[in-house]
Amino acid sequence: MTKKAGILMPVASLPGRHGCGNFGKEAYDFVDLCQKAGLSIWQILPLNPLGYGNSPYQPYSSYAMDDIYISLDKLAEAGLIQRAPSYNRRADQIDYERVRKFREPYLREAFRNFKPDLNYTNFSYQDWMRNYAVFMTFKKANGMKCWLEWPEDMKNQPAENKVDLKEYEDEILYQIFLQYMLYLQWKDLKQYANDRGIEIMGDIPFYVGIDSSDVWASRQNFLLDDDGRPVFIAGVPPDYFSATGQRWGNPIYDWEYMKKDEFGFWIDRLAYTSRLFDVVRVDHFRAFDTYWKIKATCPTAIDGEWVEAPGYALFDTLFEKLDDIEIVAEDLGDLRDEVLVLRDHYNFRGMRVIQFSFDPYMLEEGDKEHLLVYTGTHDNDPIMSWYSVRPAWQKRKMRKGLSRSGFTKKSFVSNVIAYSLSRKADMVIIPMWDWLHMGHEARLNTPGTVGAPNWMWRLQSLSKFARKTNEIRELCETTGRVGK
Repeated sequence: MTKKAGILMPVASLPGRHGCGNFGKEAYDFVDLCQKAGLSIWQILPLNPLGYGNSPYQPYSSYAMDDIYISLDKLAEAGLIQRAPSYNRRADQIDYERVRKFREPYLREAFRNFKPDLNYTNFSYQDWMRNYAVFMTFKKANGMKCWLEWPEDMKNQPAENKVDLKEYEDEILYQIFLQYMLYLQWKDLKQYANDRGIEIMGDIPFYVGIDSSDVWASRQNFLLDDDGRPVFIAGVPPDYFSATGQRWGNPIYDWEYMKKDEFGFWIDRLAYTSRLFDVVRVDHFRAFDTYWKIKATCPTAIDGEWVEAPGYALFDTLFEKLDDIEIVAEDLGDLRDEVLVLRDHYNFRGMRVIQFSFDPYMLEEGDKEHLLVYTGTHDNDPIMSWYSVRPAWQKRKMRKGLSRSGFTKKSFVSNVIAYSLSRKADMVIIPMWDWLHMGHEARLNTPGTVGAPNWMWRLQSLSKFARKTNEIRELCETTGRVGK
């Protein structure tokens, strides 16, 4: 069995000359440092166009990528623009609105200078691409309002095709251009990583946002009223993160229709995602077994019901058509046994988060090989700040347990990382903020909250990570996880 170690690092959180991480030089430098550190997995968050609250889990599309990731420097190298000056290069938070405003003129210029070729034409004919390009064009024409607030003809364009698109043609082609550039730059970056022995783990949200081209173009896949508004919405009941549960607001799937359609929506979505990534982490996997169904009129997620989903039928159909996809199931939380049975039936790798299961007195309890272990995920506080707020008795117990088990470094974070890497699990991923021993200032997201500072954290430089590479590689070698 090959044991691997990796890093969780959102692309947006990388350093960059233009206020946000992108598919440019710093991403390549990061890959080089991962290789030097002996890591073999780079986990990212969804690359889809950021929707409400800049959350990658409320995207405008399941297929498209956010144009914030286009490297302006690479556009300059391709001769499409002059080299852009630096902007917010040293900012430790992403100001999405200002970054987009700065980048827009350069992207428009690149589009004007671009000469379409056959590959571009073929790319543009994908169904999702056309839908998304028209969707975003209409969205911009309506002040970025949700499609439910558009004029009736635009709102119903997918079914009725009443809008003459000729007057919007330039903007539609611009949206296609952006996606084509993103695709080319991403494929180059992914190939660069793969050539250095590093797999990319992507992330696919279980639900899509109501304000998305997915829902606008294929309403039949969702439980909506005649006007297109959700009758029921998604979320989870009260849990570790929230006493009132999490009311996500995403529309619920119409599973009866999907079964009749042989799960075309899901299979197309997973098939495309598997072309972009080596491993696909499916967020909120438990909803393939049972999902929390909330009436859209309910102000919280407290009042809802668990409803069974046709997970077996979906995955049986998926693997009849697509047999080379590697899936990691996000199986966290209070689950019924049937979720784990579903996971194991298809041999999906599950997850364990050390912050939720850490007990140094029982190191082998539940320890197994086919598993992905994290110190924490994008929804957790960094280990440093998580530890700092534990009660004194708990801190003593954890330190003593680690010491008795042979983890005797001075730093608690170092010991937890070493503990994690020593598990039997064939895959261990440590977030960048834990590798760098950062605190609460590096927290990426707090579940149940919307807006700043969620999703805004970014590194100002890769220098601290560069200084850590030898130490990380030594850890990987010691635990039998060193990569290429």
